[in-house]
Amino acid sequence: MSNPQAEHRALLALLIRLGAVAALSTMGALIKYAEAGGIHLVEILFWRQFLVIPILLAWALASGSGIAAFATSRRGAHFRRGLFGLVGMALNFGGVVLLPLAEATAMNFTAPIWAVILSAVILKARPGIWRWSSVLIGFTGVLLIARPGSGDIAPLGAAVALGGAFMMALISIQLADLGRTEKPLVIVFWFAMVSAPICALGLPFTGMTHDPEQWLLLAAIGVVGTIGQLLLTAALRLGEVASVMVMDYSALFWATLYGALLFGASPATGTWFGAPLIIAAGLIITWREHHLARQHLVYPAADGT
Repeated sequence: MSNPQAEHRALLALLIRLGAVAALSTMGALIKYAEAGGIHLVEILFWRQFLVIPILLAWALASGSGIAAFATSRRGAHFRRGLFGLVGMALNFGGVVLLPLAEATAMNFTAPIWAVILSAVILKARPGIWRWSSVLIGFTGVLLIARPGSGDIAPLGAAVALGGAFMMALISIQLADLGRTEKPLVIVFWFAMVSAPICALGLPFTGMTHDPEQWLLLAAIGVVGTIGQLLLTAALRLGEVASVMVMDYSALFWATLYGALLFGASPATGTWFGAPLIIAAGLIITWREHHLARQHLVYPAADGT
């Protein structure tokens, strides 16, 4: 018999994940718009992270839990996650700035592909034919989008965006470790506490005076980004990772829409062919992980990748 409560939670998780993707896609468009308006990327990074702190503190005080809600005994792990996360965020934001939104988004979809490679190198996993085939399919899609030598896509932009996706995969290993003992809000809070002061070191060299519209942009980036992060964590609490992650590919819709509305850009021909291959690779990996997880529940000693 089906469980109506479980089905409701699964559907709610998918809807929340869709909202998270919409929020983070909006943040990406705002970042590109702000940088085009003369705001330096370092300053964007600072305000994106700094505003998380008062937002979460206000939530903790309003809920009655106070700052004790963010207590942790794993400051070293949070510090390492903060450093890696800041590098990843800088690369992801840089990809958005250097590439059209649709192309930068498609490159971000390679994170599951990098995760397969990292699992083999770091975790000594043994990916099988399904996952290695997905890696080949995914990077074929990357080549179709980037088309080295064509001049359509800036090589630096493609490299930066791919680097951001690589860092996302690497950070996912850290988050899996932290998630064993830490609540999602604690992880988000300490990420901001580590990264915001580091970004602040660059403000004397990159900061500038802003008009009201630019301050509004910076505030919107911080608020929308925080909402997106919180929705991401909420979706993972309600649904399975392999299920909700499928919703991430809706980001390509938002990237195409914002690219047309704000920047008068449409995806290049190669993107229409390459992006589906990258998405297909990610879906195969997600399906395989989901299948293996179920298999291990039934046959704990089963081994197959």
